[in-house]
Amino acid sequence: MWWIYLLLAAAVFIVAFISVILIRTVLFKPYKEEKPVPRQINFDKDYAVKTLAEMIKCKTVSSREKEKEDEKEFDKFKNLLVELFPNVHKVCSREFIGDRAILYRWKGENSENPIVLMAHFDVVSVVEENWQNPPFEALIKDGELWGRGTLDTKGTLNGIMQAAEHLIFEGFVPKNDIYFSFAGDEEISGYGAPSVVDELEKRGIKPNLVIDEGGAVVENVFPGVKSPCALVGIAEKGPLDVKYEIVSQGGHASAPPPHTAVGKLSAACVKVENKPFKMEISKAVEQMFDILGRHSTFVYRMIFANLWCFKGLLDKICKKRGGELNALMRTTVAFTQMEGSKGSNVLPPYAKMVSNLRLNGSHTVESAVNYLKKVVDDPDINISVVYGNNPSIVSDTSCESWTKVKNAIALTWPEAIVSPYLMVACSDSRHFNRISNKVYRFSAMALTSNERAMIHGNNERVPLTTIYKTVEFYINIIKEC
Repeated sequence: MWWIYLLLAAAVFIVAFISVILIRTVLFKPYKEEKPVPRQINFDKDYAVKTLAEMIKCKTVSSREKEKEDEKEFDKFKNLLVELFPNVHKVCSREFIGDRAILYRWKGENSENPIVLMAHFDVVSVVEENWQNPPFEALIKDGELWGRGTLDTKGTLNGIMQAAEHLIFEGFVPKNDIYFSFAGDEEISGYGAPSVVDELEKRGIKPNLVIDEGGAVVENVFPGVKSPCALVGIAEKGPLDVKYEIVSQGGHASAPPPHTAVGKLSAACVKVENKPFKMEISKAVEQMFDILGRHSTFVYRMIFANLWCFKGLLDKICKKRGGELNALMRTTVAFTQMEGSKGSNVLPPYAKMVSNLRLNGSHTVESAVNYLKKVVDDPDINISVVYGNNPSIVSDTSCESWTKVKNAIALTWPEAIVSPYLMVACSDSRHFNRISNKVYRFSAMALTSNERAMIHGNNERVPLTTIYKTVEFYINIIKEC
């Protein structure tokens, strides 16, 4: 008879388990939120397009190899701003900080809760023959403005300056001081933004809100969610470049050893790829799951409402899919470079490869390198850091500053679900975490997957309607603050 009681106990446990799963899923509903009252916004849309077009014509290509930069183009851009935005330059102070950084101050009614609006005006290089239209002629075709920097991030800079130009013309005075921080070396991780932070810190300025490039209004990026999602980065992963080196005797390729230097490096590469870092749901991702998971389909809601049970399943889904979803869940490793001998019949006396990591959650540069050494487990391979930063802090989402960002997005894209997320790329905003825990990364644009792929790619362009929306967002955020 004991087995009957055992079966009954098992049945009761299974029913209770399923009931808990289902109840938690049913209760996992979207939060009720009050939408802000829409405001009428009118500005010169044609001029907004014209000013961005003029910016695109400046070839502000930054490079770690200084001889490949044209400083005259950067000077041309700085002078152009004065010409395009006369009202801003009448009312706001402007100073040049460090290497190519521009800092504006728009004095508000008080200086207690200043905000910082960021962008960068340098762009990455182009291979012009791979473009359908010239990258620096700012051609308008089929309702789109073509050119390097339209998306990353002269379009954002234009939105900030257009919003200020328009509001100053109307006689608007902000409640709090507003700083515009524009760097000309973001693409090469330069000293522009860090120099601005140094200067603000020296002056005792602690921003109550910082907005830089980052997330966007996107569709079909979160499992089971059909509505547009406005993703705002509240943290970013830490960048880390790691070098793997082997020194050998070299020799003729006709009599190779059992494992060559390149072969050993290849084996190390395979080991690391076959043993990825463990999944770790960071605070930023946890908040994203809590917001967007509630808008998902029933099956996915079941997973996100019961991660205590389905975390392993989610991990397998992420590993299989790879890409952005997997990158949100773990420290990633991408092998990007390998170097051996210069001759096809020569064993290299020296060989190396490089991997790029994006550190997640609790990982640090030191802990990540220790993990790689343990996985590779080859005393012949020297593993060292080329460059690295730990992950940023997680910005506050329980404060008035976060509410202002949400409201400005809701006013501009009322159909979008606003959610925090973890930014897997890096931006200049990470430097501002030194003086503020209210740093939000949002590129004020609705971007399709094709448009996102154009960033740093060929044929970068932006719809004219997106230019208008970017200006509208910055008008809204300035009025909110």
